[in-house]
Amino acid sequence: MLLDLDIKPGRQTLKVSASERIRQRLLDAGQRFHANDNIAAYIRHGELDELRHEVTLQLQEVLRTLVIDTRNDHNTADTAKRVAKMFVEEVFRGRYEAAPAVTAFPNITGLSELMIIGPLTVRSACSHHLCPIMGKVWLGVLPNATSDLIGLSKFARLAEWVMSRPQIQEEAVVMLANELEQRIRPDGLAIIMEAQHFCMHWRGVKDDGALMWNSVMRGAFLNNTALRSEFLNLITTLN
Repeated sequence: MLLDLDIKPGRQTLKVSASERIRQRLLDAGQRFHANDNIAAYIRHGELDELRHEVTLQLQEVLRTLVIDTRNDHNTADTAKRVAKMFVEEVFRGRYEAAPAVTAFPNITGLSELMIIGPLTVRSACSHHLCPIMGKVWLGVLPNATSDLIGLSKFARLAEWVMSRPQIQEEAVVMLANELEQRIRPDGLAIIMEAQHFCMHWRGVKDDGALMWNSVMRGAFLNNTALRSEFLNLITTLN
């Protein structure tokens, strides 16, 4: 997309939009850019501000097409700008920002017992309708002597980073599991996610009570039924 003219003395040059520059870098690198992919490595300094401005312009056209008089309606005068900021800097920021810094430290004391973290409150968006997904995540970790350990708050930061993008719940929990396995290399990892989907509450069947549960079990949690039962029983009892 060519957004506007870059006027210079004696000549006019077409300015390529930030979204097109970023998209071209991704294409040149053969990099996928689905809704739940992180593309931070392909965004240069200052381009997120440009992207937010571009999204504002496009959303203004959406409102115009919906026959909303944003010029005279004080309630929607700045809606496009607010929504653009919300998408780029908040609810989809997991696409545009690099992973949070997570310092790992060695398992000096050789911890090898079950650790449970949660419930962590998570927020995401359904990639089908861009409606909110609001839920909770429980993590089970079985470290070993060679595992790295991370602070409890870092689990929450990683979960927020993974969830802050448009996606489906089934893929979100797998992505979170991949991130944690790569960073801490435990003997076992378990994730349970419970969430409300506003694409069901707000539209369609409009079922206010429906919840979706997903689980990922890896390593010892997949192979050891006693460990898996201990984890599931504890999160049920504690919550």
